[in-house]
Amino acid sequence: MTVRGTRRRTALVCAIAAGAALTLAGCSGDGDTKASARQGDGKPQLSVVDGYIPKPALKDMAGGFLTIVNKGGADKLVSMSSPLAEETMGHRTVGQKMQHVKSFDIPANGELDFERGGNHLMFMDLKELPEVGDKVEVELRFEKSAPITAELEVKEATYNPKNS
Repeated sequence: MTVRGTRRRTALVCAIAAGAALTLAGCSGDGDTKASARQGDGKPQLSVVDGYIPKPALKDMAGGFLTIVNKGGADKLVSMSSPLAEETMGHRTVGQKMQHVKSFDIPANGELDFERGGNHLMFMDLKELPEVGDKVEVELRFEKSAPITAELEVKEATYNPKNS
């Protein structure tokens, strides 16, 4: 092979390598950007799903269950209220005891579940006794996000979506 042929081949290989490097660089972000996206450094993107209240067995209190879905950065549920009750608060079941919880962390790109036997909403000093099929509003307030008003349907006392 001649010197001229070797130079052409070297130039061609370099051009292909440079093109491939530019293509790969354009398709990928830096590692810090990807890590930030996984950690959810961005703005929270919250929604509420699967909300319900079992028909209360007692006339002065009720429990509520729902899931807060977050497709963005971390946030915190800091308070709640409902026209159903004088006081609405978050509780956590530990062992066989309920404990009042002042705030709940909502993980980035994750969920906060309020379910039987775990975290749940407590409606204290009910203003009226809801019946199966009624809809109950609860306003959820967050550290970073705007409040969300969720509508919880009253279900049979034995209703459990995990058994449905």
